[in-house]
Amino acid sequence: MAKLRKQNIFNTTTATIKFVLFWIMVVIQVPLLIILPRRTAVRYMPIFMWFLIKLAGIKIVVHGQVSKKRPLMIVSNHISVFELATFPCVFKGSFIAKKEMENWPLVGWVAKKFGVIFVDRRPSHARDALAVVQQAVQNVQYPMILFPEGTTTNGAYVKPFKSTLFNFVENSNITVQPVAMHYRYKDGSVIDEQTMADHFAYFDNSKMDMGPHCKRERSAFGQVFHIMMLGGFTVEITMLPPPPLMGLDRKQIAEVLQQQVSAKYMELKDKK
Repeated sequence: MAKLRKQNIFNTTTATIKFVLFWIMVVIQVPLLIILPRRTAVRYMPIFMWFLIKLAGIKIVVHGQVSKKRPLMIVSNHISVFELATFPCVFKGSFIAKKEMENWPLVGWVAKKFGVIFVDRRPSHARDALAVVQQAVQNVQYPMILFPEGTTTNGAYVKPFKSTLFNFVENSNITVQPVAMHYRYKDGSVIDEQTMADHFAYFDNSKMDMGPHCKRERSAFGQVFHIMMLGGFTVEITMLPPPPLMGLDRKQIAEVLQQQVSAKYMELKDKK
């Protein structure tokens, strides 16, 4: 079984060099993002994210095929910030994200250039959010990616999907393809739940309904540095068949998709 790297001078120094290189690449590429039109920037996003993936030592393994139908929505479970880098490389698409992210320094601006759709999830703004998503999804030829748990988790289970995020799917022509995503050590061995919570989930998950709680909270960039120090990991993405959703309301859609993703995730995460 693989073991985590110990935090020593060598690994910390190596991670520091990689982290500095990452920010150098960001600074170099920002002028390019300024001049690129938004649609062109979306196509450029996988290249931008590729640098982070390589510097962090992340390996991507994909099982199955992305649906060729359009408009297409990809829905997946969500463990950490690294889905924001790995998913664009796999799906060549962009995200639907919470409205708060739009105001994050630098991150919000870059996300806009990369075609991210920001949605206000407050019930009072549901109608406006629905119109924004419907228009955006219908007008692009690349997949849009949604994490309907609404947050990252400790990796022990898949939270219920928020049904309000599927208002725009009801009685529409949107194909929804569920995806089960799990983490492994780089040699393919299983990461136990406590280690997952402590080292691969990056936030305070003390309110998780199941599984262990992490012992320390890190910021998003702190988590990137931590993974660089550990030497990386493997992200396995398993494509599932799009289920028939016509005639279902948003709550039923959320339940069908969550059950499909959760069943596959629980099957795969501890499989040796």
